Amino acid sequence: MASEPSTQSRVMFQSSDKTEEPPHRKLGKLTVKYNRKDLQKRLDIEEWIDGQLHLLFDCEEEDIPELEIDIDELLELSDEGQRSRLQELLQECGKPKEDFINGLLYRIKGLRKMSGPFKK
Repeated sequence: MASEPSTQSRVMFQSSDKTEEPPHRKLGKLTVKYNRKDLQKRLDIEEWIDGQLHLLFDCEEEDIPELEIDIDELLELSDEGQRSRLQELLQECGKPKEDFINGLLYRIKGLRKMSGPFKK
C-alpha cells in the first residue's frame, strides 16, 4: 500500500520574517546598574546566613523564627550599631551567636549598598 510521493498530501508552514520588536530595545540594564561580582558576593552571603540560621536555631526552615537580616540596613550603621542590631534580631536564639555575628560582619565588609547607585 505504498503511495507514490507525488500523491501524498503535505502540510507546509510559512514563517513570517516580520518581528514586532521596538527598534530601540535596551538590554542588560541589570548588569549596567549592578556589578555582577557584587551581586554574586551578596548572594553568597545570603546563602551563608541561611545556613548559619539553620545551625543556630537547630531546626527545619519552617520552624526558624521570622527574621529579616537586611544587609543594606546593616551597611548604613556603624560597626557597633551593626553588632547591636544583629544581637537584637537574634535575641530569641538560645545558642551562642557571637561567631555568627562576627562572621557576618566580616563578610559584609567592603559590600556596597544596593538600593542606591554605585559610585566607582
